[in-house]
Amino acid sequence: MFVAKQISFDLSVLATLQTKELSLQSTLQELSLYNFTVESDRPGGEVAMAFQDNPLLPGVILTERNRLLGMISRRRFLEYMSRPYGLELFLKRPIKSLYLLANTDTLIFPSDTLIVMAASRSLQRSAELLYEPIVVEIKPKVYRLLDVHQLLVAQSQIHELASQLIGKLYQQLEKANLELQLLATADGLTKVANRRRFDEYLDSKWHELCREQLPLSLIMCDIDCFKSYNDTYGHLGGDACLEQVAQAISSSVKRPADLVARYGGEEFAVILPNTSAAGAVTLAEQIRMNVKALQIPHIKSCVIPYVTISLGVATIVPDSELTPASLIAAADRALYRTKALGRDRVSVL
Repeated sequence: MFVAKQISFDLSVLATLQTKELSLQSTLQELSLYNFTVESDRPGGEVAMAFQDNPLLPGVILTERNRLLGMISRRRFLEYMSRPYGLELFLKRPIKSLYLLANTDTLIFPSDTLIVMAASRSLQRSAELLYEPIVVEIKPKVYRLLDVHQLLVAQSQIHELASQLIGKLYQQLEKANLELQLLATADGLTKVANRRRFDEYLDSKWHELCREQLPLSLIMCDIDCFKSYNDTYGHLGGDACLEQVAQAISSSVKRPADLVARYGGEEFAVILPNTSAAGAVTLAEQIRMNVKALQIPHIKSCVIPYVTISLGVATIVPDSELTPASLIAAADRALYRTKALGRDRVSVL
């Protein structure tokens, strides 16, 4: 168990929801609550270690001079840690810096709040916040965390409200799950598809076009001299640059079947089902020009004093003797050729 001087962490109350009967008058204090409190000046690495050691923890309560500052959920914490340079930014810095950047509204209830009232209020939040933990004030200046999943389970066990609330509950949860599923397949920073979605979609289209014997094209895009951009403008500036470039790439792609994804770091990919090499090159050139037209200043660029991208294009008619990895490798080789030729251009294999 992870323990530090400024961290109060207690697993004795982390048992599953008690089997006793709940009623319409049941309150939050009858539920199992999490005690995980951190002084805001503690480094993020301590919180990361606690989350790693205790996978059930839904979040962390932040205090400042023994007064409540707010709450950061496990999901929000991991989201910021997974961003480019997130570990460098937050592991050794005070957890307060991440909290101020995340800027998440915290739902706080007194411990004598009715379960049904807390559940109803929780369900009114946006889909993105629906699964954020709830802060419960046990007594003045004493706070605990409540996993919203446990709250909803408790609410469903109150049989006198089931006929009125269960239908609405499931409808809202279904909608939230669909929206969260979308969030799970999108890159948190750029909002284009993430690497997981890229791999799934490429595999799906590969097998589909293998049956139909139609071409599948892939464009790999890499922001030129991005490390020097970060060194010059800082990581927040780098994040803003990635967002603008992702938007320029997305706006260039018109067909619903085409997928723009963040492949990793400053690299993006575009999957183009049923697209010839000529069509893919034309689109790649359009993407290159659209990014260049943004005229994002980059005084330390090795190309021109604006942000540019290099692109590699590959096209394959899938067959059973090949794999999607062969298409990625071909596009990577084309991208390598582009960089060798001076960047800010399109190469094709």
